[in-house]
Amino acid sequence: MTLLPHLQCRPDQIAERVVLCGDPARVDRIASQLEQCESLGQHREFRLINGHYRGQAITVCSTGIGGASAIIALEELVQSGARTLVRVGSAGALQHEIALGDLIVVEGAIRHDGASLAYLPAEYPACADIRLQAALIDHIAASGHPHWHGLVRSHDSFYRDDELAVCRYWHQRGVLGADMETASLLTVGRFRQVRVAAVLCNVVPFEQDVQQGVGDYAGAEQAMMAAERLAATAALEALVQ
Repeated sequence: MTLLPHLQCRPDQIAERVVLCGDPARVDRIASQLEQCESLGQHREFRLINGHYRGQAITVCSTGIGGASAIIALEELVQSGARTLVRVGSAGALQHEIALGDLIVVEGAIRHDGASLAYLPAEYPACADIRLQAALIDHIAASGHPHWHGLVRSHDSFYRDDELAVCRYWHQRGVLGADMETASLLTVGRFRQVRVAAVLCNVVPFEQDVQQGVGDYAGAEQAMMAAERLAATAALEALVQ
């Protein structure tokens, strides 16, 4: 059987339920919650592992940085039979109240990425599947972990000269955080008629004082890993419901 061009595994190896993440190293951490794990390999930014959660087959796949590579992964996964996908990612906060390690369940995303615009005009909304949203919120809320639910902004670069002004603009309009992949996945996933959602861990406070930030980061690693694990568990629970 021919291998998928970019994921470099066989189409029949992909499960209907998929956890997506950006960082290939996160694939192994998410897979630690699965049983009967099998590595499907890694090609470029795409690392894949199969396993089972509560008796259901799960594929975990990394997408790298940005919407373009995320859509490549999504397209090949969907062509192989994936039908429900949840992104476990990271974001930078756009509101002061969102602390390091807080989780954001995405309701919808502002499409400031180029990848989704190659498919559909900006007027087409990037909305998460409502049932997956509800399942994510229910699991995180039951844990008592701080969490937020609302809009994020997905973009293509951290290094714009006017980045601070752009962040302040969307802060004033109530957007919770910013990442680089969610809008692409939600838009093209809806277009391809599959269910997609996202839960993001805040890794950058909004407008935080540099010295305070250094102090927070020094003691935050364990808390951040715990938040990531909770996000992954919530994603897995949402997928098998």
